[in-house]
Amino acid sequence: MAVPLEREALAANAQLELENIELGLLLEAVYRQYGYDFREYAFSSLRRRVWRRVHEEQLGSITGLTDRLLHDPACMARLLSDLSISVTAMFRDPGFYVGFAEHVAPQLQTYPFTRIWVAGCSTGEEVYSLAILLNENDLYDRTRIYATDINQLAVDQARQGVYPLDRMQEYTENYIKAGGKRSFSEYYVAGYDGVLFDPGLSENVVWAQHNLAQDGSFNEFQVILCRNVLIYFDKALQNRVQGLFYESLGRFGTLCLGNKESMRFSAYEDSYEVVDAEARIYRRLK
Repeated sequence: MAVPLEREALAANAQLELENIELGLLLEAVYRQYGYDFREYAFSSLRRRVWRRVHEEQLGSITGLTDRLLHDPACMARLLSDLSISVTAMFRDPGFYVGFAEHVAPQLQTYPFTRIWVAGCSTGEEVYSLAILLNENDLYDRTRIYATDINQLAVDQARQGVYPLDRMQEYTENYIKAGGKRSFSEYYVAGYDGVLFDPGLSENVVWAQHNLAQDGSFNEFQVILCRNVLIYFDKALQNRVQGLFYESLGRFGTLCLGNKESMRFSAYEDSYEVVDAEARIYRRLK
């Protein structure tokens, strides 16, 4: 029985290696044809999303998808949405917002003006959550939020501030757990199957496309939020992005990561102190 099992293992490894070659060629094609660089993203996450697009396009292989997107920009747009939109929600991980209000907001009160970068803002739920928190701590009027994402379609959707009505119960519960001080329904108007959030929450927001894998620093910030994005990058790209954040933060600026991310074992670990380990909030020292 050992020999057939060994043959199956060898065949599976050969198939995986072939798939990795196909995936590498697709990412190279995307970069050379469209300028989006996913070549240092974690293959395990990319593989699932790429295969989902293969099946949605009713194709039989990654190579077939490569051929189609090279000749069909609309296919590339669909793949970009698959690769760039992550799971998000308003006041996701409420403990983070509790930690932010306790440890970061008091520091921001000492500044006459604050610049915050939300990197990888996706469809904007985190941006509106942050705007609400800042508003309830009397900080929003002297804050400029720069909300960026690689996907222009996601940025455009975020700018509209429209979200499904059926998510409001979940978002309300998150808001309460995050220490919200008002009735959550005060922040939006419901109509049909959607809600429109108060346009005032985005009047101090600059929405823009930005590629963490390729683009550089564009300002100095007191706070950077990049939550649940680095987990999709390989180690080399994580280090590059952490370097970008270090260059973009002012001294004693605050870096906020996702609950599965950490500065531990990174090249910049000694450049930060831990403000709130559970909430993944760090303060730049050097």
